[in-house]
Amino acid sequence: ADVVVHDALVGERVLELIPAHAERIDVGKRAGQTILQEQISTLLVELGQQGKNVVRLKGGDPFVFGRGGEEALALRAAGIPFTVVPGITSSVAAPAAAGIPVTHRGVAAAFTVVTGHRRNGDPEIDWRSLAAVGGTIVILMGVRNRRKIAAELIAGGLDPATAVAAIQSATTDEQVVGRCQLADLGSIEVVTPAVLVVGAVAAFELSEIRTLVGSQSA
Repeated sequence: ADVVVHDALVGERVLELIPAHAERIDVGKRAGQTILQEQISTLLVELGQQGKNVVRLKGGDPFVFGRGGEEALALRAAGIPFTVVPGITSSVAAPAAAGIPVTHRGVAAAFTVVTGHRRNGDPEIDWRSLAAVGGTIVILMGVRNRRKIAAELIAGGLDPATAVAAIQSATTDEQVVGRCQLADLGSIEVVTPAVLVVGAVAAFELSEIRTLVGSQSA
């Protein structure tokens, strides 16, 4: 690659694999740095028009709340060829890293993945309807609104004692798994980035990948 355009959630160990000759452009959205999605799409188009070989590096899967679809549409409109490389979405990777199966026979036959963050003007998530669906609810980007989310799910019929897991910095050395009941979700400390898992499976502790992080294969 000539240029690697990466997000904030891409781990430093991954970034260290980028060849020294490649230009690195950080377009991560975080406190103190706000880059509009339109600016990122424009940047990708401009780099493509310059004939650069560009890697757009994202955490998870680019088409699961990664806004990869918007970037792909911009590239297609500009006539710039691209290839999408599937990733492993944090909505299943984070629970697995915490020993939580999002589905389990006799416990959860389905799971719903939903964003807990909405832009101004976007329709609100109907949490009460989600509560009635059943199965496991996996919430991405929901830490800031977790108190409201919990209240709406309970208002929709979920038992306040429903198990919840908050998986912080999944699959890294800093991975922490917090567990509580749904009624207490708003009061426990959760640090981003974190994935919230709501449902009976959140009480499972089948294994934890944390002990394997940094270990060497035999």
